[in-house]
Amino acid sequence: MTLRPLHRHELARRVGAQAGFSLIELMVVVAIIAVLAAIAYPSYTQHVIKANRSAAEGCLSEYSNYMERYYTTNLGYNQQPASGSTAAIPFSTPALDCAATSQTGNNYQYTVPAPSATGYTAEATPIGTLQTKDTLCGTLTINQQGQRNISGTGTLAQCW
Repeated sequence: MTLRPLHRHELARRVGAQAGFSLIELMVVVAIIAVLAAIAYPSYTQHVIKANRSAAEGCLSEYSNYMERYYTTNLGYNQQPASGSTAAIPFSTPALDCAATSQTGNNYQYTVPAPSATGYTAEATPIGTLQTKDTLCGTLTINQQGQRNISGTGTLAQCW
């Protein structure tokens, strides 16, 4: 038995029958990718929200540390700085590095509204798209006693 070489038209017919994908196969692949994307995207956005919230919590801790250092130096949270001091008056909400737009400033606005001589509350309010996306926690706050609070619909354990 001898094997003869295939002619060009026979080879093209055999290869042509096996080459490429059918439209049904392609549609199945597209449907699988769409289902995976529909599951993955909401999970991804929730992780981004949690990451932004964690950064804001860290920044609030930095504001709290600043306020405690200020109290130690000036014996009050709302006292004028000692003469020659470069400390910012706390009720003008100092611009700390963590609140810069390159850090968390695009997602949160930080304020320390009207501190008294013996207390303060530092707030991180979501801004922009995060304001509508993070309804679970909303505004994060911390006071001079380290008590944390939220304005959203979630629990403190979910947000801090």
